[in-house]
Amino acid sequence: MSINVTAKHLQLAESLVEEAKRNGGLAPVDLAKFWADQELAHANPWGPDIPQAPLGMLMSHECLFAELGIEEDWYKYTHDPVWRAQTAKAYNTKADRIVGRRILSEHVPDRTKQYPGTKGLHDLFEAKNIWNVNSYWLMESAHGEDELQALLDRVEQRLDGDLRSFLLPDNWESEKARLLAEGVKPPLYRGQRGPVTFAASVYGPEPLIYLVLDNPGLAARFRDLILRAILAIARIKDEEAGYTPDTAPHGWYWADDNCCLMNPDMYEHFGYPILKAVFDRYSPNPEDLRGQHSDSPMGHLLPLLGQLGMTNLNLGPTVMIDEIRRHCPRAVIRGQLAPFTLSRNEEVNIVAEFLRDFDMGREHKGWVFDTAGSINNGSMLTGMRLIMAAIQRYGRFGA
Repeated sequence: MSINVTAKHLQLAESLVEEAKRNGGLAPVDLAKFWADQELAHANPWGPDIPQAPLGMLMSHECLFAELGIEEDWYKYTHDPVWRAQTAKAYNTKADRIVGRRILSEHVPDRTKQYPGTKGLHDLFEAKNIWNVNSYWLMESAHGEDELQALLDRVEQRLDGDLRSFLLPDNWESEKARLLAEGVKPPLYRGQRGPVTFAASVYGPEPLIYLVLDNPGLAARFRDLILRAILAIARIKDEEAGYTPDTAPHGWYWADDNCCLMNPDMYEHFGYPILKAVFDRYSPNPEDLRGQHSDSPMGHLLPLLGQLGMTNLNLGPTVMIDEIRRHCPRAVIRGQLAPFTLSRNEEVNIVAEFLRDFDMGREHKGWVFDTAGSINNGSMLTGMRLIMAAIQRYGRFGA
């Protein structure tokens, strides 16, 4: 049974699932009304008059394979935007019938409107992105404290040198002039693999833990150079887009699954100072995006995240809404459906987890029903429709 789900939740969920089975697998929902109410609810999850719980998980391109019954080909999915768009079109035809919307983007990016690729934080720290087992993996670039010291020396030299030339390709100026003339601004840098996950990729998870425990001075140097590099890269990209520190857009988002590996003292030493400094620079106002995704059991770090004034959180499926809300009263909480509950089509648990979360989130609102992590292949449109039916029947405010 899913975590914190009650017998009442299960009873209501079983009843709705049985109705869906009697209707050929399609849960009972007034699609036109759902989407009209969804538009109001999703526009402002805090709204005092929103009619129903907002739905966040509108599936993803990763769901194409199982839904359409085609062989998984993650390399083509990742590298062939024309194929992905064509397949999304077939998916959307099915989605229109089942959930009443074409969900996935069928857009094929115009490469003539895209800026040439630039180097990023991982390049600065010499970590290679390698395609392996259906995904890119960031590989370690230092093993042991001596190699880490030497790596940090090289990172520091790059930061003290001509970092702009290191980051930008040779054809940057000509492409920038061409694209600016067409009204296309360079992309900004407003999101990053979180500090613990990034450092664990560069140095290894277990070595990073021992480093923080056994050599906090070297860990602090590692931390400070990550922070310095993030701020330097962001500043250069702001300048390329024509912004000054006073005019640069606000907001920052982290993805830090591995933060769960550190206890609060370790995180306060290593991760917290990076988040605080970046937020102070790029999210100085209370309403600015201060977001984090961590689909891991990292509830022990919530008091520290609470001190950062988080405004958007998508945390692991074992970190409950009521616990998040105690520490982060101003955050829009995006969760807490376990991704594998959805991708394994555990229909009763899908509804039961919604009922649990609605009970926890209805009083304060500021909550969007979403997966606590990725929407994985195997997640079906009938499961999404089941959630829509649960929202329409059991997730209305004032009912």
